[in-house]
Amino acid sequence: MSTTNLIDQYEQQYAVSTADFTAKIAKLAAVDRGEKKFLVQELEKQTEELKELLEQMELEVREVDQSTRPKLKTRIESHRAELSRLEEEFKLKMSVNSVNDSYNSSELFGELSMREEQKQRLLDSSEKFERSNNKLAASYSVLLETEEMGHSVLRDLHSQRETIQKSRSRLRETDADLSRSSRILQAMISRTRQHKLILSTAVGVLSIVILFSLYIAIVKS
Repeated sequence: MSTTNLIDQYEQQYAVSTADFTAKIAKLAAVDRGEKKFLVQELEKQTEELKELLEQMELEVREVDQSTRPKLKTRIESHRAELSRLEEEFKLKMSVNSVNDSYNSSELFGELSMREEQKQRLLDSSEKFERSNNKLAASYSVLLETEEMGHSVLRDLHSQRETIQKSRSRLRETDADLSRSSRILQAMISRTRQHKLILSTAVGVLSIVILFSLYIAIVKS
């Protein structure tokens, strides 16, 4: 089994586990104290299991090709951010439930208004946390899109760089060919000049011989 397929299986397992985790958090407010204690223990254990699962995914990512590694890391960071959100939601639910339990107990001692105020504050904090979490999720989504665009730009720049390097290599080869052609042409010109000089010398010598022959002929006659 390839590393990528194994990571996909881990992600599927993570998705199922987080869905179960979310369902259990929602049940906290509807169960009695005995069942709530058992449910809290399960949630705490499941939190550790999810963290271990993410760590396992991170170890597997180190084994994949470098080209696909950034995308997988981004996905794991998204899962880790989601797990942090679920942990905060779990802690907040625990706080609200703790206030509710205290509220039910303190009702016997005449502290109803104080507990109600604390409960309201926690509910307000929960709403603020949800709004902040939504903003964080939106920002994180923009970050992922920006990162993907950055990777695309880097790939384009890398491709352009390779094209430029190939063009430079061809230009160097062309320049070398021109240099060789220039040397060959200079050598041909030099040889042509030598041939002209030799030919001119031969013509001069032949002319002298002819003139000398004519002179001898005239003198004898």
